[in-house]
Amino acid sequence: MRFVVQRDLLIESIQHVMKAISSRVTIPILTGIKIEASKDGIKLTGSDSDISIESFIPKEEDGIINVEEIETGSIVVQAKYFPDIIRKLPLKTVEIVTDDQFQVTILSGGSEFHLNGQDAVEYPQLPVLHTDNSFELKNDLLKELIRQTVFAVSTVETRPILTGVNMRLENDQLDFVATDSHRLASRKIPLSTENDQLDFDNIVIPGKSLAELNKIIDDNEETIMISVTENQILFQTKNLYFLSRLLDGNYPETSRLIPDQSKTTVLTKTKELLQAIDRASLLAKENRNNVVKLQTKANNQLEISSNTPEVGQVTEEVTTDTIEGEELKISFSAKYMIDALKIIQEDRVKIEFTGAMRPFIIRPMDNEQILQLILPVRTY
Repeated sequence: MRFVVQRDLLIESIQHVMKAISSRVTIPILTGIKIEASKDGIKLTGSDSDISIESFIPKEEDGIINVEEIETGSIVVQAKYFPDIIRKLPLKTVEIVTDDQFQVTILSGGSEFHLNGQDAVEYPQLPVLHTDNSFELKNDLLKELIRQTVFAVSTVETRPILTGVNMRLENDQLDFVATDSHRLASRKIPLSTENDQLDFDNIVIPGKSLAELNKIIDDNEETIMISVTENQILFQTKNLYFLSRLLDGNYPETSRLIPDQSKTTVLTKTKELLQAIDRASLLAKENRNNVVKLQTKANNQLEISSNTPEVGQVTEEVTTDTIEGEELKISFSAKYMIDALKIIQEDRVKIEFTGAMRPFIIRPMDNEQILQLILPVRTY
């Protein structure tokens, strides 16, 4: 195998596939990067069995030559050394040559590296998904769905199903839901597809997979194809193939958690409330849950406070647009509230409380598609 490639493009592809490579794998060859040269271009593959990523560098794109002098072939290189070598090479182009003994020679300017490679035949074949369960989303919309939900997945392995995001399709609405049993994040979007075969309601995508995917896909209007099978999900763009296993088990029925009426409703500026809770939480770091208290006051005022006896106390006054309903005193995790408010881009936020010990709902003022739910903390 031999080819000359633009170094920047090779670095970008390496960064993509490295997100799937782990040093803790049962199959030793998976600690490497598979490189395949074909007449159309260069394909890099990384996998840890749970996530597999392929990144393709086309020989030519938009009239620009990316890869030259291609002699086809394949090799597996050591992921521990290969990325750093490529990153530090002196020229804008890199020549890579392999021989029959799986030796890899990397040339750029006056630099010449020799690395031991492995036979690509031993690298596990990635499954090819054949499914009618496919639909398209715009990249920026998928990134939004991930950003507004993935932070709420559980980081504790005691209930593995909660470490993932539940993706379901109901009545032409695509819904992403994540919960760690103390809070919940949901984002819906209308999804009209031509595909009558499309059917899934209990797909759970590992939060780790979505977080890595979010780093790789560009924030633009291009589309990504999403294909679902019983135990895997594939995200595919023009030059990227991202395959993840799905989590086994049934996701809990979260709709039961969402209260259908409220006793106290607060309408306020998102940013002001976020900053006030952020400041109040500065003295709450000592207690385990980072708890702050919220109390409704006269004249549409909210009082946000935190008291840690050995540290001190803080009180914040926030002037809201309106407060309707019963008076309220409630305590909650500042971190959960900050996470929830951070993903809301709208200027105003509506918070609906159903009592001091019941979950409360946070929504953007005029957007029913985003919903955050937080369970309060008992402090007395």
